[in-house]
Amino acid sequence: MKKVLILYATYGGGHFSAAKSINNYITDHYDNVETQLVDCIEFVNKTLNKVSTGAYNRLTTNAPWAWKKMYYHSEKGMLSKISSGTNKIMARKINHLLEKYSPDLVISTHMFSTQMISYLKKKHKTNCALATVMTDFEPHEQWLILNEYGNYFFVSNEKMRNALINEHNIPSEKVYAYGIPISDKFSLELNSEEIYKTFDLDPSKKTLLFFGGGAFGIGKEKTVEIFRAITSFLDRYQVIAVSGKNQKMNDAFHSISEELGNPKNLKIFDFINNVPEAMHISDLVITKPGGLTTTESLASHLPMLLINPVPGQEEENAEFLEQAGAAIWLKSNDEAVSVLAGILESDEKLNDMRLNAEKLAHIDSTKKICDKLILS
Repeated sequence: MKKVLILYATYGGGHFSAAKSINNYITDHYDNVETQLVDCIEFVNKTLNKVSTGAYNRLTTNAPWAWKKMYYHSEKGMLSKISSGTNKIMARKINHLLEKYSPDLVISTHMFSTQMISYLKKKHKTNCALATVMTDFEPHEQWLILNEYGNYFFVSNEKMRNALINEHNIPSEKVYAYGIPISDKFSLELNSEEIYKTFDLDPSKKTLLFFGGGAFGIGKEKTVEIFRAITSFLDRYQVIAVSGKNQKMNDAFHSISEELGNPKNLKIFDFINNVPEAMHISDLVITKPGGLTTTESLASHLPMLLINPVPGQEEENAEFLEQAGAAIWLKSNDEAVSVLAGILESDEKLNDMRLNAEKLAHIDSTKKICDKLILS
């Protein structure tokens, strides 16, 4: 029986979601394959995991400028050396897991776990195959430390693949532009009529999907401003608004809805578990540019208005998607109503964005990654 260890870290939700999608697909589709899904930082030290993820959340929420400096300084220089040095120390603890589980293959969806396993391979502590699944639209140097010990690199797009090959000298046969792993629900045939009934919406009207909460409620004031701007289009559009875990955000959304007389075509949720269905009936999604949500939007051929990016990786995602013509990045000084009007009042603009999203889409990303790793 083939044994597969899937490692992730919970700095943002995308790394875990990618790992979970891979784990679920392998479990559901392959016999004689055993998987184990592990948070690499929590395994090393639960207290370290709690403190470091909490610090990440607070920093990206309260001091995004500081996170941006850390993000780029961690690519080169002293901070890069400290980071890679710390991962070498943590690798010794992960080695206990490898000794106990003896995986044939490690799949890593976070740069830290990739570094740890690469270091252990360098030290001849393991001879397992290592597959790195990168969960954004631009590479970061920390993913590529000791990359000569990696066997597979899965990236989101051809530009990123070319960068790994031409700028980082990774052999082309190791790099695959298969997309970021997402739930296989995005490849299912969906019944639009049933979805409209589920959300109590009008099939004859166009729909806006608004993810307002983000991972940590970043940019609350700006987000509420954007929500208010969206409601100015309720005469022509219907809206699904998701506030996320931020109760203050949810209260603000409901307060604005009450001001408007609680219109029937404005649906407010704190959480939805049917994202593929919501995206299927939508004409535009307004969201933070996290790797997972934007990948799901591309798979749904859904144009994007991108808001409140975490400096660093999410700004790079926004820039890539805007340059590709699949999204518009709403900058901090932009007026939300006028930007929305520029998109919504032009069917040609929306159609062009939808076609560009379709060009970037990888609906079967998880299947292709798993087939390559399990069947090769």
